Amino acid sequence: MRDYWNHSTAYHPELVASASGRRQVLDVGCGDGLLLQKLGDGATHLTGIDPDASAVALATTRLSTHPGVQLIVGDFLTDSSLQAAHYDLITCVAALHHMPLVPALERMRDLVAPGGSLRVVGLAANKSITDWVVAGTTVLPIRALSTVHGESSYPDMTTASPVESLAEIRDAAALVLPGSRVQRRFYYRYTLAWTKPVVARTSSDHRG
Repeated sequence: MRDYWNHSTAYHPELVASASGRRQVLDVGCGDGLLLQKLGDGATHLTGIDPDASAVALATTRLSTHPGVQLIVGDFLTDSSLQAAHYDLITCVAALHHMPLVPALERMRDLVAPGGSLRVVGLAANKSITDWVVAGTTVLPIRALSTVHGESSYPDMTTASPVESLAEIRDAAALVLPGSRVQRRFYYRYTLAWTKPVVARTSSDHRG
């Protein structure tokens, strides 16, 4: 299957770099599996979940020759096959705004293993003056780069408009993922990065 470029896949290199040396990687909203295919060079075991059966079918075809891949058609918030505190890296690209924000962040927090990382590339709604000014001043260069790169995606990709603003996403992340970093980025995107703390064992833990 072909590779392609769009405003979300532009951030794939960052995510691939963060997967180096990771054993267990989960991609939330995996779509047709393009990111998972790229992550396969740096991670040992890959899991992708998406509610769209047709997208997962495309991912199955794309990843048919990759060992150690599990693809799930299901609801990320409720699927019981996902293991708590298990994943060294969780990625989520252009999918968080398809889910209720706080429950989705809480679910990701619970699934990340201690010392593991969460990396989100997301879309936010324009609500503040700053939001609209930034969007307006970047629209022409973004359109130009989209033309240069030949922006596209896989057929029948499910899309939705974001509801929360960047400020609201920052507030939710600060509450659910203390120490997380949310940055406004190019291509109408933001990134969220968080590493789950490793809880030190106490003397009573050692005594058993």
